[in-house]
Amino acid sequence: MNTTVTVAMAIGAVVVLVAAVALRLADRLGLPSLLIYLGLGLAIGEAGLGVQFEDAELTQNLGVAALVIILAEGGLTTRWSDVRRAIGPGLTLATVGVAVSVGITAAVTVWLLGATWGFALLLAAVIGSTDAAAVFAALRRLPLPRRLAAAIEAESGLNDAPAILLVTTLAAYLTDADAAAWWLVVPQVMGQLVGGAVLGIALGLAGSALLRRVALPLAGFYPLAVLALCVLAYAVATLAATSGIVAVYLAGVVLGNAALPHRSASIGFAEGMASLAQIGLFVLLGLLASPSRLLDALGPALVVGGTLLLVARPISVVVSLAAFRWPWAQQAFVSWAGLRGAVPIVLATFPLTAGVPGAENIFDTVFVLVVVFTLVQGWSLPWVARRLRIAAPVAPRDVDVESAPLEELDADLMQMTVPSGSRLHGVYLPELRLPEDAAVVLIVRDGRAFVPDDTTRLMRGDQALLVSARRSRPEAERRLRAVSRAGRLAGWRGEEGRASDLD
Repeated sequence: MNTTVTVAMAIGAVVVLVAAVALRLADRLGLPSLLIYLGLGLAIGEAGLGVQFEDAELTQNLGVAALVIILAEGGLTTRWSDVRRAIGPGLTLATVGVAVSVGITAAVTVWLLGATWGFALLLAAVIGSTDAAAVFAALRRLPLPRRLAAAIEAESGLNDAPAILLVTTLAAYLTDADAAAWWLVVPQVMGQLVGGAVLGIALGLAGSALLRRVALPLAGFYPLAVLALCVLAYAVATLAATSGIVAVYLAGVVLGNAALPHRSASIGFAEGMASLAQIGLFVLLGLLASPSRLLDALGPALVVGGTLLLVARPISVVVSLAAFRWPWAQQAFVSWAGLRGAVPIVLATFPLTAGVPGAENIFDTVFVLVVVFTLVQGWSLPWVARRLRIAAPVAPRDVDVESAPLEELDADLMQMTVPSGSRLHGVYLPELRLPEDAAVVLIVRDGRAFVPDDTTRLMRGDQALLVSARRSRPEAERRLRAVSRAGRLAGWRGEEGRASDLD
């Protein structure tokens, strides 16, 4: 094998291992992980170990590929039961909110920094969207009302597409005098967003139907197939001149909420791949940055970032959520939770590759802005949630049910572990009220396996095997999750329906 390739593989493996250890340190210190990864890239780059890397086009291409994996994971881990009541606010924030934020940020940039309108609009568009990776990582550690967290996650999953379309359009205007009239851009953008949504949902439904009906030869193929379907949705939508970013996220949502074989394993695999994509992306962006230029960008970054955080973002949130009558405390938290991360830095490579005048200044400003304001917002989110009194009581952990198909019996074998905070603890098996053609057939407790009967109670840490007719599997899973959240009386007093709709 080529020595250069071998050395590159060794360096890549060391970087991933160091990043994994650094993530543990970041968790203890409360640091956002992206800062650790960016720091690794800077340490390897020209000001550290001396690695010279100036390929903005390669960074852009790899960045978009990493973003596809990150958004696929975000969609796969999004529960439709949580997001369905927040899809309106999330979609409005991702479209109207981005437009309002870009307009206000550009106007203040022109006023305070004396920039041209074209440069100011492009800079504002680059930082106009929140970052999916940063938002997913931060919010899923906070005990927030489900509707609030779901709206912010939906916004971060959907607003990348409008931002990318806006950045590419503005870059074309600044470099091509023959670009199409600006009033034609809006219907083109809307058409791409709608087309991407239709293709993403359609491919997600087709993929879930295929995986339920085709028994793959190895269980390990299911996670690969699920992630491949998400990537396929992006590719098909992009080739069809629609939004691949919207398509991959919505395909992930559809697949993540379908009754797929080995669903938990598929989601775990996607989470691992998304973490790897984040590490590679942030390290690559750190490599591309030139520390010698970053100090000069500090002043503009503070002005533009302060405007975005304290003026543009709050106004855009108020405008977007006015029709939904959200409490002011929740609107304030949404304003503060508009985290920026890798996406704005990736978008900042678009002007570089397009040859826009002043593109280096945009990249440096965005890089410094992301580092400074991620540090400020990432540390303060738990404190802000407490001060606004919107932190929800910690809910019992949901139960994960893993399944494998039994083709000849037209049945599914399911594996379940009772979490430590689950209300399944102490519940007798008959109190689960499973369908008639579903049953718990084996329990492993403290390393000892036994066949349960009607007098057996579930205990924390139990691992249980269930067999269900395929037609009854969704009902069996629904019952298990309802009892896990609301206890043995779920259903009798209405909690079963409300367990998935909590605010």
